Amino acid sequence: MEHKEDELVFFVNGKKVSVASPDPERTLLSFLRDKLRLTGTKLVCGEGGCGACTVMVSKYRPDLKRVVHLSVNACLMPLCAAHGLAITTVEGIGSSKTRLHPVQERLAKSHGSQCGFCTPGIVMSMYTLLRNKPLPDMQDIETYMQGNLCRCTGYRAILDGFKTLTSEFKGCGAKNCCQLNGQENGCGDASSGMPENGVYLEEERVGTDLVDSHKFSPYDPTQEAIFPPELMLQPEWATQSMRFVGPRVTWYRPASLQELLDLKATHPEAKLVNGNTEVGVEVKFKHCEYPVIINPSQVQELTSVTWDQAGVTFGAASTLSDIEQELHTAISQHPDWKTRVFSAITEMLRWFAGTQIRNVSAIGGNIMTGSPISDLVPLLMSADSQLTLVTSSGKRRTVPIRGFYTSYRRNVAQPDEVLLSVTVPFTAENEFFMGYKQAHRRDDDIAIVNAGIFVRMRGETVETFRATYGGMAPTAASATKTEQALIGRTWDESLLNSAIDLLLEDLPLDASAPGGMVEYRRTLTISFFFKFFLQTTAWLTGKLDKENASVLETFHRPAPASSQLFQVVPKNQPVHDLVGRPVTHVSALKQVTGEAQYCDDIPSLEDELHAGLVLSCRAHARIISVDADKALREPGATHFISAKDLEPEKNRTGPAFLDEEVFRAEKVTSMGQIIGIVLACDRATAQRAARKVKVTYEELHPIITIEDALREESFFAPQQQYEHGDVDAAITASPHVVEGSVRMGGQEHFYLEPVGCIAVPKEDNEMEVFASTQCPAGTQMNIARALGVPANRIVCKAKRLGGGFGGKESRTFCLSTAVAVAANRSGRPVRAILERDEDMASTGTRHPFLGRYRAGVTRQGKVNGVEMWLFANGGYSADLSVGVISRATTSCDNAYCLPTFRIDGKICFTNTPSNTAFRGFGGPQGCFLAETMMDDIANQLHLDPIEVRRLNMYHEAELSITRQPVLHVTLERCLDECIRRSEYQQAKEEVEKFNSSNRWKKRGLAVIPNKYGIAFGLEFLNQGGALVHIYRDGSVLVTIGGVEIGQGLYTKCYQTVTRALGVPVESVYISETSTDKVPNAVPTAASMSTDLYCAAVLDACEQLRQRLAPFRQASPQAAFQHWVNAAYMQRVSLSACGFEKTRGLTYNPESKTGAMFAYYVYGAACSVVEIDCLTGDHQVLRADIVMDIGESLNPAIDIGQIEGAFMQGYGLFCMERLKYSPKGFNYTRGPGAYKIPGFGDIPLQLNVSLLRGTSNPRAVYSSKAVGEPPLFCAASVFFAIKEAIRAARRQQGVEKPFDLHSPATPDRIRMACQDTLTDKLPPSPAPGSFVPWMVDL
Repeated sequence: MEHKEDELVFFVNGKKVSVASPDPERTLLSFLRDKLRLTGTKLVCGEGGCGACTVMVSKYRPDLKRVVHLSVNACLMPLCAAHGLAITTVEGIGSSKTRLHPVQERLAKSHGSQCGFCTPGIVMSMYTLLRNKPLPDMQDIETYMQGNLCRCTGYRAILDGFKTLTSEFKGCGAKNCCQLNGQENGCGDASSGMPENGVYLEEERVGTDLVDSHKFSPYDPTQEAIFPPELMLQPEWATQSMRFVGPRVTWYRPASLQELLDLKATHPEAKLVNGNTEVGVEVKFKHCEYPVIINPSQVQELTSVTWDQAGVTFGAASTLSDIEQELHTAISQHPDWKTRVFSAITEMLRWFAGTQIRNVSAIGGNIMTGSPISDLVPLLMSADSQLTLVTSSGKRRTVPIRGFYTSYRRNVAQPDEVLLSVTVPFTAENEFFMGYKQAHRRDDDIAIVNAGIFVRMRGETVETFRATYGGMAPTAASATKTEQALIGRTWDESLLNSAIDLLLEDLPLDASAPGGMVEYRRTLTISFFFKFFLQTTAWLTGKLDKENASVLETFHRPAPASSQLFQVVPKNQPVHDLVGRPVTHVSALKQVTGEAQYCDDIPSLEDELHAGLVLSCRAHARIISVDADKALREPGATHFISAKDLEPEKNRTGPAFLDEEVFRAEKVTSMGQIIGIVLACDRATAQRAARKVKVTYEELHPIITIEDALREESFFAPQQQYEHGDVDAAITASPHVVEGSVRMGGQEHFYLEPVGCIAVPKEDNEMEVFASTQCPAGTQMNIARALGVPANRIVCKAKRLGGGFGGKESRTFCLSTAVAVAANRSGRPVRAILERDEDMASTGTRHPFLGRYRAGVTRQGKVNGVEMWLFANGGYSADLSVGVISRATTSCDNAYCLPTFRIDGKICFTNTPSNTAFRGFGGPQGCFLAETMMDDIANQLHLDPIEVRRLNMYHEAELSITRQPVLHVTLERCLDECIRRSEYQQAKEEVEKFNSSNRWKKRGLAVIPNKYGIAFGLEFLNQGGALVHIYRDGSVLVTIGGVEIGQGLYTKCYQTVTRALGVPVESVYISETSTDKVPNAVPTAASMSTDLYCAAVLDACEQLRQRLAPFRQASPQAAFQHWVNAAYMQRVSLSACGFEKTRGLTYNPESKTGAMFAYYVYGAACSVVEIDCLTGDHQVLRADIVMDIGESLNPAIDIGQIEGAFMQGYGLFCMERLKYSPKGFNYTRGPGAYKIPGFGDIPLQLNVSLLRGTSNPRAVYSSKAVGEPPLFCAASVFFAIKEAIRAARRQQGVEKPFDLHSPATPDRIRMACQDTLTDKLPPSPAPGSFVPWMVDL
């Protein structure tokens, strides 16, 4: 068949775009960013798992006679698929220079943007919702946000801002909310004239609302941009046959079924692609090549929906969103019994990926892919759905989907056959059907195990039974023996017991099975059936035992509620003085409009080259040879840079010990290390060429886990040891000795902005480097060393980062140094932005830890003496691990005074990526061991856990592990306020009542205090500089050594200047962080940035104030600009360098004693959780957090940091699990496999209170650090889960202690809830008798 090559035509933000020869391999995202320079749409994961690339796609549907708006992942959408469509990006709906859209305004002013990298995608998801439903409810918002992730905010502020656009907007959601009690102006008087304070109660100076939502611009849907009339006048653009030819791929879009069939006959190997959600990922990450792509989205027969008496037939190209909507309509129009299959499918679709994926993903793609963990296939199989296949000759055949799959991702369809449709039947009154799924995260996650179960009854006897499970075999598996054996059986307890035994026989799983969690997955198969048995019994009898009823209910998410309490500034504080006010992040308006510039948003430079990385794919091996010949033959490839381009001494790098290589020369000691760089004309070419570099290895034995390292005594030096008193005597003399151990897994930083760098060579060996790094000075020094030039030739700049959390403190050096070498050797600018999988495979994580303790305690639970051992998995290099183990060993007291102790800490050398700084820097790991000890003491001695903790808590001036007096202790106040605000006693009674009346769901409650020391562990790092200029017009330019990562550092510096110089914020500006402005800056880390840089700014401002003082005294009524000009005329310098060094640090690393920290931050948190004992799923019902952060410089930013840290900590303790193979391969390389908390994971009620009436003489304006301390508050969720598990075990009569390691993922929760079902499992094979699929590092 002959096709002419067509022109691609579509609209972007109302402007027509024509592309003569589009490349079918190009994504819409690439075109928007690289060609149209619309960089608000971000590239984060490239697999549709984070939502940062969300745009709105609009199309006119002649059949509906209306325009349809869809949120879509631009990173997956092929550019060719945009023909005839209208694309709207974040830049197209509002601007900070003209007018913000109400969505943008609310997100910015509600403090819902921190680093801002995820913000444009979140804006566009909400915008699309409003275009479809101008007055949504909160459930609509949560549904539309399922495909969006944020790592900074904790989501509460985003939802609160968007709530003001909903039908439910009345009050904050908290009990006793003022609006619900009839106060129209919110919690306080919004007309008080002090909006900068938020809303507050003046008599107590207690702020209760961080933003006055009544001042938001109203949303008027009639003012939205119109759909391009040209697309409505020429609807054939959206329906015509199209052909686009690229260098490697040809794209077809047939307009009829026959044309599609003819194309498939001509190209039997062609891939049919509707949403590109599967093939796009295969091409990008598995590097599959598909020369012919056919898009069937315009074939009417494949998109039609037909209803008859038997059920519904969906065309194979019907999107999941369309199916969901169609089935919901049917459910509302038919009796419940008739739509049981439909109800199961819609419930499953609710958790199927995100809205962006469901909008484009087709049911046919899901079926033909044949994934063994498909969410739909088990349902369709158990429903006995029928598939219709058709060939080019028109021959059709119908096959049951139950016999469709032959092996892993293989089926009975012939090469020239196309899946035409799938038919899903109604259910009869005597037919019962349910679907089940368990994943690590409810929203947008692939299943661990899923199931569809069907039974047809004749009276009380089983006539037909079908059970299909995903995640238990290479294909969705039918439990054939069980299905046959249950026919003719009575639906009773006897059938239940038989079915459980049969299912275990039907669905075996090898101990080495891919996916791991073998016992858990097998347990899920029988847990799902048990739930089905209970549900069917309820349908048959109309009743169900009360204690069993709750387990049939999925976790319900009402609109989340929240409260924020803080101390507001006095009424007499000058209006221009912003210190203490909840002002908006200074970049928020730019972030919500897509105007904020990040590293990869910098426009391409002349002659710029792109770097493709050649990364090691062995954990431990000698490099025999590296052959780049084939790579350099790739058109567009220019250079290959490797260790051969550097002298050995210059090839050494690292943040402290120089124990790493820029390019691996002779040996690789982990996967993900840089062996070389291929330079090419564009990013895609560089990556393609890099894959053609052939590296030959000689494999060596790897060390992967902590246990491996302990067995082989593989450690870094030095060992950390702290000892005080006669520990052995204290333990021996104690009436009780309690001992235990616990693991804490690593945690991927998952900053939304990947690590990136642009290196620009200049004259005289100068180089300008733009890097996404928390440490520009370290980047500068490492590059200078590699290039053999003085540091004054290298200028490193960072305007803002899209998140960091410690992951960009030192691990960016490897990339930036390699890129700088490449730029130096090529003489051209070089850009390198890591793909998400490259980033996660190479940059390291939070250190996994193994902790052990042995404690002597009194009968009341008071610790007399304790010895502790901590082992950290450091990875392949020292990096910052010495500091991490030092912080961990000095934090394993947490909030408790230990009279005598012996603490040993070791760093394990392993052949895994070098682990590094992460929010808390070892503190959470040490505190976790302390809390495990306290929890074990209370449990084993049958004591109240709060009283045990209170008994051991620090009091004023008691000595820490380093013998530092702990001063200004507010632990008791934090704990008491937390108990009061959480209504602890009432909550405890409610938990006990719930547990007594529910067999298979249990609740738990825990309160955890926290103490966190503030300072860098090395004294010399506790310094910071600033440069402040005043210009003749009265404007102020500030430059600091710290980097804006989203934490609000620049904002707080702005606020400091407004008070220090008495100028309005509009007169102040901070452009970027640059090493040629403030030299030798320490990393932006350790929660010290505000303390250092605001203080340095204050120092500079005080110098300037003193210089301006004579002119102010001469003209006290004059304006600031007048004083500045008067000083200028008198030749007074209007520029000052400020400097701050933290004082009072006396820690001696030799004696291990002295003041290691400047001060402590205190806090407490209480959490209530509910677990499903059959699946291990859980939900956080409530969390109350109280933090003593002194006098907050900005309550909005500080509360945002607390909430964000809490949710990041929740991921650490309850969700985020790294999965490595025994050979060191990281399975968790993207959001598809690695799950961070989403919108649906925040507590149903989240209350944050800043302790009032406290101050801190050791920091600027009596404030305290806030970035890291709140993270450990999330441990309260972990220990609440542990309490819920104990309740489940007690009901089973199991009282013995049990281990629960972090994170408390569903598999660990379920298997700890020991019961009659888990007892059915056969004994596990002995360790060492098989090779596990995954190991914990």
